[in-house]
Amino acid sequence: MWKKDEPARPFAGSQGPAGEPPPAPTTSAAPTRHVSEPVGQTGRETVNIGKSVVIKGELSGSEDLTIEGQVDGKIELRDNVLTIGPNARIKAQVFAKSVVVLGKVNGNVSASEKIDIREHGSVEGDIVAPRVAIADGAYFRGSIDMQRSGKPVEPRKDEAKAANVPAVASPTPAAAVTQH
Repeated sequence: MWKKDEPARPFAGSQGPAGEPPPAPTTSAAPTRHVSEPVGQTGRETVNIGKSVVIKGELSGSEDLTIEGQVDGKIELRDNVLTIGPNARIKAQVFAKSVVVLGKVNGNVSASEKIDIREHGSVEGDIVAPRVAIADGAYFRGSIDMQRSGKPVEPRKDEAKAANVPAVASPTPAAAVTQH
């Protein structure tokens, strides 16, 4: 019970074998992260909207945002990361640099970098981003447009040609002669 066979450990200020001081304790300089914080975003300021908060209308800003509550309307954080927490219920059009979905979203989601729908996340709407990740166990219903970042969406060549052709062709002179 008292482990009599093991030698007594030296106290924290005593010296180790051969008169050497004990090694200094090491500390980790890395700050702890919130569970819903996206990986790789630890050095930035993040604003949190709690579970009991309900927002109706437009939400915009220039900080990273984590939503745990409810938003109905429009969310615009074009240069920042939006994290939709596991308790969040969003009915909005979403525009952000990067979007991480852990909760539920009804509406279209656009990101200039990446959209990440995690294991229990749910999106019902179209998503547009150069990179899209949908985890096993996530729910998605809609379409995906993976346009390249920094390039405007251009119509394909066959669509561009079709756009230059009139919908109703006028009769040619030969066809006009044969018609009576």
